[in-house]
Amino acid sequence: MENAEPFSASTAPLTWHDFLERMRHPSASEFVKAIKSFIVSFLNNAPDPERDSASVQEFLSNMEAAFRAHPLWAGRSEEELDSAGEGLEKYIMTKLFTRVFASNPDDVKVDDELYEKLALVQQFIRPEHLDIQPTYQNESSWLLAQKELQKINIYKAPRDKLVCILSCCKVISNLLFNASVDANESPPGADEFLPVLIYVTIKANPPQLHSNLLYIQRYRRESRLVGEAAYFFTNMLSAEAFVTNINGESLSMDEAEFQKNMESAQALIYGLSGDYDGGQNQSLSEPKNIKSLESSVAVQSTIEETITKDQQQGSVSPVNKVPSVSDLENKGASILIKEDTAAKEFQNFPYLYSQAGDLTVGDVENLLNSYKQLVLKYVSLAKGLGVLAPTVQLSTTESDAVTFSEVEDKVAIEHRQVDDGRVEGGSDGGKDVYSGNSEPTLSEEVVSHTEGKD
Repeated sequence: MENAEPFSASTAPLTWHDFLERMRHPSASEFVKAIKSFIVSFLNNAPDPERDSASVQEFLSNMEAAFRAHPLWAGRSEEELDSAGEGLEKYIMTKLFTRVFASNPDDVKVDDELYEKLALVQQFIRPEHLDIQPTYQNESSWLLAQKELQKINIYKAPRDKLVCILSCCKVISNLLFNASVDANESPPGADEFLPVLIYVTIKANPPQLHSNLLYIQRYRRESRLVGEAAYFFTNMLSAEAFVTNINGESLSMDEAEFQKNMESAQALIYGLSGDYDGGQNQSLSEPKNIKSLESSVAVQSTIEETITKDQQQGSVSPVNKVPSVSDLENKGASILIKEDTAAKEFQNFPYLYSQAGDLTVGDVENLLNSYKQLVLKYVSLAKGLGVLAPTVQLSTTESDAVTFSEVEDKVAIEHRQVDDGRVEGGSDGGKDVYSGNSEPTLSEEVVSHTEGKD
């Protein structure tokens, strides 16, 4: 059946490379001019999500019809024609990305509120809160699904973002199926799948989730959002709707208990820097963002300086000595060693057991963001305790330093593997022949040979 598998083109070698090569052919000059004209015209208009979506869908449809009638694609298979459409969509949306993604202030607000709300919920949610049967509970393996979903912000093309969702869902689906086989039970259905997807989404908490889903809805070619991709994407929309309206009832707990858990999570996340007021004045639906956190750190520092001066002047009674950060670390380490289930404490840190060779270029941004958050919390804790936070010197020895040229070489190798079709897609790694975040250079490499003929 046509389009039964919307990602079949992703397994065809040279998909993206083939599209660019055909656009360089002199007979494709009219296509190049049309693409360039559309992009310029689109960028000159004020943002309007509904109109923008309709405009892109219409252009893609007309261009794909023109491809079919052009000698460059004469006698080509449906898969090759589909690849041409995929290449066009990827190029157009990469060029328009900054103009259309999260361009609506209301969508940006929803993104921020949802991200901060899930940051609180993930502190206390457990699989049983979503009625996930013990047979299917496998949090350590769900980390892979979380990792796939967290990749969604790396890419610009709608299809590449959709691949991240598909990979996440396939990991979950395979784990559930294997669990049912091991337990000698009937294959799991939607009632078992959706709760796990919701749990994984909360734990992954990918930034700009709302905007990413809207972007796929609006700019993924409608004729390709079918079959398995449409099914999993619909489930992702259902998961978003659930987490947006999450409350005590939806988590099978008393509402008072839910609110108490949310307040405790606020105290944990914001309290380190004095950003938490005990729930008296802060709305749970509007947790403070990082800017207010930074501001509160500055205020807390000023207060501490004032108290120190007052103590020196004798107007404030001296306080008992507080333990140092090192003391607290040693105490916590001792507790972990004594616990039989200590490994569970590290399940939410997917890179902890990774080797350097396991990491991809895309992981660097996630690691850097996590590192910054860790430093902020650690320094805030030390400040609150009134002690100096120890510094960590990064090694720059010749033996372990990674030069920029080495990174470039690795990226170049990965890109060549993608172009040659050697990187296979699948739920186990999320890598995909057609995926990639390097911006196409059609306007620079192809348009240049036509501009002299205008």
